[in-house]
Amino acid sequence: MASNERPLRERIARELRERRENGLLRTLDLPGGISLYSNDYLALASDPRLREETIRAIRETGRVGSGGSRLLGGNSEDWERAEMEFAAFAGTEAAIYFSSGYAANVGLLSAVARPDDIVFSDSLNHASLIDGIRLSGARKVIYPHGDFARLEEELDRHRNERGAKFIVTETLFSMEGDFAPLGELAALGRRHGAELIVDEAHAVGVWGPQGRGLAAAAEIEKEALAVVHTCGKALGSAGAFVCSSRVLKEYLVNRARTFVFSTAPPPYLAGQIRAAVRLARGMDAERARLAELARTLREELRGQGFSAGAGASQIVPVIAETNERALAWAEILQEEGFAVRAIRPPTVPEGTARLRFSLTVAITRDEIERLVEACVKARRRTNSGSARSMASRG
Repeated sequence: MASNERPLRERIARELRERRENGLLRTLDLPGGISLYSNDYLALASDPRLREETIRAIRETGRVGSGGSRLLGGNSEDWERAEMEFAAFAGTEAAIYFSSGYAANVGLLSAVARPDDIVFSDSLNHASLIDGIRLSGARKVIYPHGDFARLEEELDRHRNERGAKFIVTETLFSMEGDFAPLGELAALGRRHGAELIVDEAHAVGVWGPQGRGLAAAAEIEKEALAVVHTCGKALGSAGAFVCSSRVLKEYLVNRARTFVFSTAPPPYLAGQIRAAVRLARGMDAERARLAELARTLREELRGQGFSAGAGASQIVPVIAETNERALAWAEILQEEGFAVRAIRPPTVPEGTARLRFSLTVAITRDEIERLVEACVKARRRTNSGSARSMASRG
């Protein structure tokens, strides 16, 4: 081993050790218990109907691998058809498929934004949006989460600067569980000449008419420059579509590096996604049930004195404030049979460490009741432990 390799290896080991000592080490665990961190909101990933449609797609396609990028032999009629059908579902002229939501956001933003441009980004946007902005080289203005008066001030302050302007937001924020007011953001974009890019990751399949998302509910899907819909959450599949005009699709085919230089996904996956969309369109009853479960959980948690965020979605945060408390609560809930993890800075702001409950239609009302009881037990045990610790120090 060359001597100049040792400092790097030592640094890697040291950083892992520091993360472990600070309780921040991530691990690949197999989930056990009642899942509260799955994004399979409609339980389609285990739905036998989708399984059968996937098997059918495998049988009917001529190959189970693509053989290359879509620009070099990996394209197929399956993906052309899937993109056409998904565009109709999303309410846009066109759609282009990427291998993941991360690849879609990074590819989109790094392609359309340039160093002379300005991107106005919500402070709680997902890492994929943040990384796409960074790779673009564009100037970024981060506005406080949901502070649209501040956003308008920033837009006005930069009104005479050269370059394009973009407003970038999630439609349903993955850590808070609240919604972006897309109509208001679209109006801000019109007034200030800014293009709107929205990420529907946690909304598609769950919200909007026929599960078509919040952009469709706000009727701004054609006005937005791009609407990103992921398939690996409520649609029970994988990948993501950037839904847009035909012109933007053609541009991304030429400029989005995460598309151009990626091997195309297997053709059968296109059939699985098409089937998932058909199934999701008809799941209004499941969407209503999921919304009711989330409303019940929030009400009962608040009734017990917990801070459960200001949202109304299927994502329910329980704010523990400190990392230590969040970790302790998560451990106790795991003992009670719930698969849940603590969410801590830097994923969320300092002082807002939390548990995040992602509800799916597979959860029962009885399990919701047991979850609230487990949260009360966790708080009681950690509070009594803190009291004993203070007494021993005294």
